[in-house]
Amino acid sequence: MSSKAEETLSYEQARDELIDTVRRLEAGGTSLEESLALWERGEELAKVCRRWLEGARARLDAALAEEEGGEGEGAEEED
Repeated sequence: MSSKAEETLSYEQARDELIDTVRRLEAGGTSLEESLALWERGEELAKVCRRWLEGARARLDAALAEEEGGEGEGAEEED
């Protein structure tokens, strides 16, 4: 799958396809070549999921930093 197509996958789509890919690998009964292709696809999907989660983490961190910055304005520090 090209990186352009991967970019269009939502987190949920990539996660669901990854789950299906893992199930197919665990079930066995595939040729070595098909197993390798499934493994490679799984790695690509895991990267897509990781990018989505890293982006979500960055957004949460930014929101928390903004919230903390807003609370600190005009307030005196207590010892």
